[in-house]
Amino acid sequence: MSVADFMALCLGHPEHGYYTTRDPLGAAGDFTTAPEISQMFGEMIGLWLRSAWEAMGAPADLRVIELGPGRGTLMQDARRAMGPLAQAETWLVETSPRLRAEQARRLPGACWADRLDEVPEGPALIVANEFLDALPVRQFIATPEGWRERQVGLKGERLAWGLSGVLPGFDPAPPGAWAESSPAARATAAGIARRIAAHGGAALLIDYGYRAADRPAGWTLQALRRHAPADPLEAPGEADLTWLVDFDALAADLAPLACRVTSQGRFLAQMGIGHRAAALAEARPDQAGTIADALERLTAPAAMGTLFKVLAALPPGAPTPAGFDEDA
Repeated sequence: MSVADFMALCLGHPEHGYYTTRDPLGAAGDFTTAPEISQMFGEMIGLWLRSAWEAMGAPADLRVIELGPGRGTLMQDARRAMGPLAQAETWLVETSPRLRAEQARRLPGACWADRLDEVPEGPALIVANEFLDALPVRQFIATPEGWRERQVGLKGERLAWGLSGVLPGFDPAPPGAWAESSPAARATAAGIARRIAAHGGAALLIDYGYRAADRPAGWTLQALRRHAPADPLEAPGEADLTWLVDFDALAADLAPLACRVTSQGRFLAQMGIGHRAAALAEARPDQAGTIADALERLTAPAAMGTLFKVLAALPPGAPTPAGFDEDA
């Protein structure tokens, strides 16, 4: 089977899937996302949403939509900084029953959908943090005979990597050239673009990924289990599987929207996370060290600051949004 089919089964199988059978977050899980590191992350997102809403003229009928909201922590923290926008109808695109229960506890009054296209039409502000990287990805490599797709199969009684036959329709490339493509991520981007182009709004997409200048040397699929790297084939359904998002390709998939991309560290700094950290440390001096550590983890180039990228997508001609200076 393709890597995409393997990922889909491992992560979404109704009985044995990683996301359908557990809460993967926090110390007891397998990984920690930015909203779980500090309330400051969600608060900066809330400030951005409020700024984008005000730039639209503060429409009363706008919906706030989050894709893959985890435990609901990001939106819970964001609401503190959203001002009047916190009263807007909130929609959470989530398929995990366990995570929906967590979200309901933190976000009373929220609405749920399995897919973005199930959310009622109208202007919307859309947020997705570490969502696209977990959508199934296909992987390809150029061989002397032509392009082939990476696959997962059996070698004896164990899972093993393999390659498909030669694929038609690919442009020639030197042996060893590689490519990744996620049909689900591309469809999500296309859905976001259609909605905002038709009804107005904006999207803020945050994930770990790369741009053309820092493209990795090879395929980016990785597994994480108990906060440590793992073999993706070792324990299907027991580890988180992700890949690195190509943000230049993502921007192209969001056409005709206008996109701006920057690093997470730069975005958070421009949104004022340093000032927020100082205010929190002054209010809670006994937690000053913890707050400083969280700020470092979220913004430092050696931590999440550079590896994670932030993309804003808006209707063509919209002004530069908060958090994205003219050089972003």
